[in-house]
Amino acid sequence: MKTRLEIIADEIWILDHMDDEPLPIDAIVAALDAKFDIETEEKGFANATVSVDKKYVEKVKDYVLSFVKKKYGEGQPSEIISFSCFDKMQEPAELDFDEWFSQMEALDEADGDELTEKQKIGMESYNKIQGLFGCKELKLLADDMLSLAKNGLEGKNLEPFENQAYIFSVNDGYGYTTAMKLFNSLLCELGLKRGSNTVAEVTIPQQKEDDRSPTAPFATAISALQRGKGGLLSIDISEWLHKTNTAPFRAFLRVVEENLNKNTVVFRIPFIDKDIVDNVKRSLNDMICVIDVSMPPYNKDEIQGYAERKIKEYGYMMEDEAWDIFHDRLTEEKADGRFYGLKTVKKVARELAYKKQLADAKSNIKTDTITVLDALLICPEAKERELSVDEMLSRLVAGEKLKERITEVVLQIQHARMNKGVNSPCVHMRFVGNPGTGKTTVARILGKILKEKGLLRIGNFYEYAGRDLCGRYVGETAPKTASICRDAYGSVLFIDEAYSLYRGEGNDTDYGREAIDTLIAEMENHRDDMLVIMAGYTDEMQTLMKSNAGLASRMPYVIEFPNFTRDELYRIFVSMIPKSMKYDEAVLDAAKEYFDNIPDSVIGAKEFSNARFVRNLFERTWAKAAMRCQLEGSSEITITRGDFERATADKEFTYMMQKKKARIGF
Repeated sequence: MKTRLEIIADEIWILDHMDDEPLPIDAIVAALDAKFDIETEEKGFANATVSVDKKYVEKVKDYVLSFVKKKYGEGQPSEIISFSCFDKMQEPAELDFDEWFSQMEALDEADGDELTEKQKIGMESYNKIQGLFGCKELKLLADDMLSLAKNGLEGKNLEPFENQAYIFSVNDGYGYTTAMKLFNSLLCELGLKRGSNTVAEVTIPQQKEDDRSPTAPFATAISALQRGKGGLLSIDISEWLHKTNTAPFRAFLRVVEENLNKNTVVFRIPFIDKDIVDNVKRSLNDMICVIDVSMPPYNKDEIQGYAERKIKEYGYMMEDEAWDIFHDRLTEEKADGRFYGLKTVKKVARELAYKKQLADAKSNIKTDTITVLDALLICPEAKERELSVDEMLSRLVAGEKLKERITEVVLQIQHARMNKGVNSPCVHMRFVGNPGTGKTTVARILGKILKEKGLLRIGNFYEYAGRDLCGRYVGETAPKTASICRDAYGSVLFIDEAYSLYRGEGNDTDYGREAIDTLIAEMENHRDDMLVIMAGYTDEMQTLMKSNAGLASRMPYVIEFPNFTRDELYRIFVSMIPKSMKYDEAVLDAAKEYFDNIPDSVIGAKEFSNARFVRNLFERTWAKAAMRCQLEGSSEITITRGDFERATADKEFTYMMQKKKARIGF
């Protein structure tokens, strides 16, 4: 019985041998052909899939490793060659179509009347494309392909069509690789191309200083084009978005044009402004015909629909209220700037299912409903969602003036919204002050207050750093910023270190200005349905406001956060001790003494991190106690005065306590 064996080579190793003739994968496949009864099904530049008798699989693996070691002198070929084995009638495991597509629906009989029997087979790929989440333009392109097939496009008439290239604008994690495989399969199955059903992906890197020639970055892509055998070749040109009119890139395009008959060529770029896509398309269209397809990031409903299906596959259903917490967890994933679409959603869904399974196992109670409490297992910070406004305010360790200011701002917004004769004002705000002074906490409280008073529809909280709004390429920033704002409609968008968006005049290569411009447009267009709060140091925030004439006027509310007093720092420390934790009363005395002795130069310093400093000190004290109890053989942790004193003796907590000595001299 036959099985499919995929041979996968390390991409870096492959690049090191790109000048070899034949290429390593070609050499490996040729050696196997001579030794075993195999059939090569797919072959790329770093991998190949062969069909081999099951009883010879292990022998084939051993032979490949032995061949690589002998031919290339590799000491540990197992570190650069790996294998994946799956039944011949199954799709490759990495495609996992069930995870990416909804169930195929049969087309009306009329849809297939004009197709040949061979073309009707292509309806499988067509249906899968139509079942993708989002991807509107890809689905329209599939409709065009189906129309061409019905119209009898084949044989000699294929030449104009086969010399067509494509631009796909899509971010990582939004189904690009799967879309390419389906699109290529569709072309093959509808008879719209003559060649193989293989897909290969290459990336054109940036030009390096030590490159031997201007065309060096294109070597891999050129080799792939010239060796093409009718498959689909994806070429990532993200690093060359603003250099498509340079001489090296134009020379590369000539190679593309000469080899279009050997490959279906797709240029990949990130999801960016339509204007930038059009500019790239115009550059490419000078030499080749190009169709552009955009695959926007998924919206909230699409993400939830996908997550709901995954969770159902794991045997669960979600309470409606639990979805808010699930989205909070996704917001945390987005906050570091690395969000991979459905891959990240699937990861979080798996994490939630695992936590639910573990909780049920420990309680010996099995249920098929994921509750709010279950969802909190993956996002414990969302517990604040369950607190009332009064509870949240009571936990706020801050001066009464700050609390009065919060109440004043809320009443002013409420009055403006209720008074029909007054134009609805912008509610966006600036929070100014040093780190750790409660800006994030107050922003969360404001969101909840405005939600309870009907001034915000949803009242969720989305937190990002200023630079998180910026893209990596020309034209990527605006759609990225707009996407972040779309998530926050009806809620609070909190931008910490917002001043990092502005890096001074004359910095034309920085994308912060583009983010600010997009943000201002969103703030104006959704002034009644989104609260944007920018936070940062007082002086730096003032400079940011001067960077754009329309920014300050759209953020009329300014709330100042002074550094905490010594007594407030002590109260914060006490509030951090869990109610269930045991401690000696002497710890509180030591803490009171410590905070009372912090010098004025530290309390008033711009770099003093306030509550963050206190949290670090408490966690260090806890760690000291845990270590001591472990050494003593105690299973229960009790914090003592000695633990606190050992923590404050560490360098980062002692240098701040040293008062400046008086200078001696004249």
